[in-house]
Amino acid sequence: MIIWTGFLLLIFCFLALDLGVLNKKDHVIRTREAALWTSLWVSIALGFSFAIYWLYSSEHIPNPTQLSPSDAVLKYITGYLIELSLSIDNVFVIAIIFRAFGIPPKYQHRVLFWGILGAIVFRALMILFGITLINQFDWIIYVFGAFLIYTAYKMFRSENIEYDPKNSFVFKQVKKIYPLTTQIYGNKFFMRRMGLNAATPLFVALIVIEITDILFALDSIPAILAITADPFLVFSSNIMAILGLRSMFFLVSRMLAKFRYIHYSLAVILGFVGVKMLSAHYWHIEGWISLALIVVALATGIATSLFIPEKKENSTAA
Repeated sequence: MIIWTGFLLLIFCFLALDLGVLNKKDHVIRTREAALWTSLWVSIALGFSFAIYWLYSSEHIPNPTQLSPSDAVLKYITGYLIELSLSIDNVFVIAIIFRAFGIPPKYQHRVLFWGILGAIVFRALMILFGITLINQFDWIIYVFGAFLIYTAYKMFRSENIEYDPKNSFVFKQVKKIYPLTTQIYGNKFFMRRMGLNAATPLFVALIVIEITDILFALDSIPAILAITADPFLVFSSNIMAILGLRSMFFLVSRMLAKFRYIHYSLAVILGFVGVKMLSAHYWHIEGWISLALIVVALATGIATSLFIPEKKENSTAA
């Protein structure tokens, strides 16, 4: 319990330092700044693997799946890379949401910050629920596996994400429950005008992003549970990846057009994890194999996108 409390305090210290000190003043995050922050968050996440090794070697944390310290580190890094890679799709959708609600670039970091807080709570509940299901019902792992394979198939077949936030169920329900305004009032989520309280586009975007993150977690949580059912490893790898999502958004969202084949890599990763879950009781796949496949799949998607020229439509008549 002490380790869990310490980890959560560490995360909230990072968040308080981020918004309260380093990003206290709203500003447009440029590519260079986003690259530096992304490198920092990735370094912190990978550096935490040393803490994982120490915790499991010194037995300072429960080890329900009886992992060796090296295996615990391997599963942590694998889970982290899975969540980080699947977050690429989330970046697509967040960019669409910001564009749809006209959120100025200088306020996007603040919206993402508060979205992270909500994501931590919801992810914790979903991880607890998922692990409980797996421990209580062995057959549920087949349901998760089949769902991931189906998701991989849909991702493989679809080249573009079609999503209209203003026509979404969430937006329509928020509009019914609380008055909305289409005007931006600085970094405020709510405003009061002529005696009426109304939610600004920043708040609406935050709610839509929060719900969207829950939907994406339906893929990522089962994927990580296929790697390990250890609660601390699942939660820590997931949260570390989420912490880097904000800076990664400002970095990757400007380069998404170049990585047009990356969704095939994500489909391969999800499909592999789905097969791993379906065969978990019959075929054991070593952790290093899972990690290697994830790295190769991502590298192949990026390299293919960079080296294969995009086909341009012939605008001249034959």
